[in-house]
Amino acid sequence: MSYVRWFDDVSLGDAATVGGKGANLGELVRAGLPVPAGFVVTADAYLASMDAGGVRQQLAEAPRLTVGSDATELAGAEAERRRVIVRGAGLSAEVRKEIVDAYHELCTRTGTTDQSVAVRSSATAEDAGDTSFAGMHETFTNVVGSDAVCEMVLSCWASGFDERAFTYRALQQVVSEPAIAVVVQKMVDVDRSGVLFTADPSTSDASRIVVEAAFGQGEVVVSGAVEPDTYVVRRDPMSVVEVRIGVKTHAIVRGPDGSDLRVDFDADQGGRRVLTDAEVLTLAAIGCRAEAHYGTPQDMEWCFDRDGEVHVVQSRPITTLRLGRGTADDRGAGVEIVRGLAAAPGVASGRARLLRDPSEGAQLVDGEILVAPMTNPDWLPTLRRAAAVVTDGGGITCHAAIVSRELRIPCVVATRHATTMIHDGDLITVDGADGSVRAGARRAAVIVEPPRAVEMVAAPEPLATRLYVNLASVEHAEEVAAMPVDGVGLLRAEFLLTEALDGRHPRAVMAAGGADEFIDRMAASLLRIARPFGNRPVVYRTIDFRSNEFAHLRDGEAFEPVEHNPMIGYRGCYRYVREPDLFELELRMLARVREECPNVAVMIPFVRTRWELEACLELMDASPLGRQHGLRRWVMAEVPSVVYRIPDYAELGIDGVSIGSNDLTQLVLGVDRDSEVCRELFDEEDAAVLDTIRQIIEVAHRCGLTASLCGQAPSNKPAFAEHLVRFGIDSVSVTPDSVTATRAVLASAERRLLLDALRAQRK
Repeated sequence: MSYVRWFDDVSLGDAATVGGKGANLGELVRAGLPVPAGFVVTADAYLASMDAGGVRQQLAEAPRLTVGSDATELAGAEAERRRVIVRGAGLSAEVRKEIVDAYHELCTRTGTTDQSVAVRSSATAEDAGDTSFAGMHETFTNVVGSDAVCEMVLSCWASGFDERAFTYRALQQVVSEPAIAVVVQKMVDVDRSGVLFTADPSTSDASRIVVEAAFGQGEVVVSGAVEPDTYVVRRDPMSVVEVRIGVKTHAIVRGPDGSDLRVDFDADQGGRRVLTDAEVLTLAAIGCRAEAHYGTPQDMEWCFDRDGEVHVVQSRPITTLRLGRGTADDRGAGVEIVRGLAAAPGVASGRARLLRDPSEGAQLVDGEILVAPMTNPDWLPTLRRAAAVVTDGGGITCHAAIVSRELRIPCVVATRHATTMIHDGDLITVDGADGSVRAGARRAAVIVEPPRAVEMVAAPEPLATRLYVNLASVEHAEEVAAMPVDGVGLLRAEFLLTEALDGRHPRAVMAAGGADEFIDRMAASLLRIARPFGNRPVVYRTIDFRSNEFAHLRDGEAFEPVEHNPMIGYRGCYRYVREPDLFELELRMLARVREECPNVAVMIPFVRTRWELEACLELMDASPLGRQHGLRRWVMAEVPSVVYRIPDYAELGIDGVSIGSNDLTQLVLGVDRDSEVCRELFDEEDAAVLDTIRQIIEVAHRCGLTASLCGQAPSNKPAFAEHLVRFGIDSVSVTPDSVTATRAVLASAERRLLLDALRAQRK
């Protein structure tokens, strides 16, 4: 029996032997498409090796899950036991020889002696297509040498018993014998890459082909880390009819040592066009060939190497086309008015309300769509009432984007012309996942999917780095609590405040004798969030009063000072010291909540000096909250002075620090993240910012404190997440929509760190 199959020798009918990924690559080769060369180590190779090691029967036993508080621990122990068995058995001599011979043959075919390859798990169809193990098993890149390939194949096999895959099999009651095929494929030295849709996914218009492109590897397009170029091709006659040049701030390329390397662009470099018309049409023609071969519209991933050759690296059916595949007019939403960056997912239709200053916020009626040049914290009360948000400027880390994701309303930023192309009262539809704004209202549409294997939600991969979520509203608490997260790392109290007090300024409520009302309403809201999380921590950040934000609350102008730079003004810890009566109400509310939900922790924002934190903690100790057992107290690490003062904070009894990456970046670099003019200067991966974060984590650990980070960067920027893991971060907290992406990049970073450690030991 042959244990190796070359791509040109397999098709979709061989999925049971070569797995879904291997079968699909073979199918693309059969269609004559330019696929990087490679072969598949079949599932039979795994079975034969386990037979030779005398362990196949042990591994074939169906997984069983226990119930109760120790279920996860027991599942993890059983999964680990089976991984040890797989590694102990290793590769049989016959299988190893075939893999080594195939690797040398691949080197001959590619004209090299040590071809760099990707080694990717390719799960077989476990129960006639009703379950899928996609994304649960290991992938390794830049693997060189036959011995290394054999080792990575074994690692792919062992990943069949990762805790998430093991748990998934048990939950789905899969009793068939687990077996994993492995794809070994030539690595491409990528110059440009992106995605291609053979039908417009936003309109279901099959007459339009859409290509998105960026420099370097395609992860910057898929993750949304840069604004890609967008090219639209009309099929008949085939021609490029639309070109939008995106703002590409950086690229990820293969570095001299074979690992990923980030290359930053200046404005001229980032504004270059990625593809010529001829290259766009080449890709469109490839897409049409794939669609004809599969018989259904395709979502494809492609790349050009440094020699200008094009490669297809993945293709799948488009799963979001609407019935009839007509234009958007068929659903009520018509011509595209503007397009920008997809900043917060979801679709909303409504009347546009064009506002240019937060002082105009009262003009927006609940359910209208806010269209503005840009937003900043002053807009918070208005954003909460909007059905969707559209801005001229900004990026995926701007205020409008972050707040919209936390409020779970659709958002499109960086449209450049929304405030001139859209008028007050226009009926529009905002698609926050697609980045488009269209005329008219979208009616409910029937969603149809082409025939495909059903992809089940994978059991979460266990992480060494804890994954928390940021929350802003009571509305989605139960839904978020059901996600595979370790708790709430940042609960923004100011959002709860505006909800609980119906937009009134808290001092106006107190002046009207409403102190008890403040406590009752805030406690009720916080309990609705804390209860669903059970024993998992909910870190409540105390109300971060900024004068500009709260001046826009009802009666707020009577109580707020006028500041020219409120971001670094009268806020956070210092404000509690100056207004202890209001802080005391918040502490009493927290004490009431913790009587029922002791999982609630307290976090003090914007701490600048030791004396103000000491005064603040004295107020806390004198309150009913301070007398409660087990209270964990955190501070936000937003001000660079925290690097110097962490030992002081630890001495005062602080348990943890949470790095606010957005404010910290602004203060380290001296740049406003919401400034369209200076947007390219805002970079969480700047060396100065990264070094500040590293110092915070290291000093916190030396002082016995937990170190966390709350922000969007870990999910959008894999390299940033890897930095955090290498620095030893204990946890990260992201918006709920980013949980899956963040889990994946953290897992990848942890695996890379482990792999580097293993390589260092071998040396």
